[in-house]
Amino acid sequence: MVIVIGGMIGLGKTTVAEILAEQLGSQVFYESVDDNPILPLFYTSSKEEIEAKRYPFLLQLYFLNSRFKTIKDALQHENNIIDRSIYEDWYFAKRNRDLGRISDLEFEMYEKLLKNMMEELTGLPKKAPDLMVYLKGSFETVLKRIQLRGRSYELDQSLVDYYKFLWENYDDWVLHHYKASKVVMIDMDKYDVRNASDRHEVIQLITQNL
Repeated sequence: MVIVIGGMIGLGKTTVAEILAEQLGSQVFYESVDDNPILPLFYTSSKEEIEAKRYPFLLQLYFLNSRFKTIKDALQHENNIIDRSIYEDWYFAKRNRDLGRISDLEFEMYEKLLKNMMEELTGLPKKAPDLMVYLKGSFETVLKRIQLRGRSYELDQSLVDYYKFLWENYDDWVLHHYKASKVVMIDMDKYDVRNASDRHEVIQLITQNL
């Protein structure tokens, strides 16, 4: 069984993935952030630099490639947890296209590559997860949790505006467009996984749907 943990940054995806893996005796495959050479450039460059050097498109290609490798690695084992899904990468790419940061042609190429990567082939393990655990929350909760992470560059005003843009359509995408697996939606306005009792309740909500 492969489970993906999705949702806005700051809501506790990595923590939920780790406590769920401990509960199930499985492994976590993490989102590639700290070793991502493009992400700091994307976060800190001027609008003109971002436009000229096409960082949003490069970033989405980087995530697509690393996420696909994660899927292949996870499928070699019986049970695994993936920190964010490749399907959410498409959502991020689309929202950057909506902002004009990714061109229509770049997005078309991205979609064709993703479709080719994710095509299910007879005789090979399926690539879709068995369950998505989607962490949702108010934008106020998102910002509060990001502040607690202590990464100062994540709270630049232009980034806060970008987070708001992503957050506005995230729930709608999961509810009406994501079709790859069953979804368990957890309201992180109600839970703080730094708290032991909240962690226990969240794990119960997930395991009831396995």
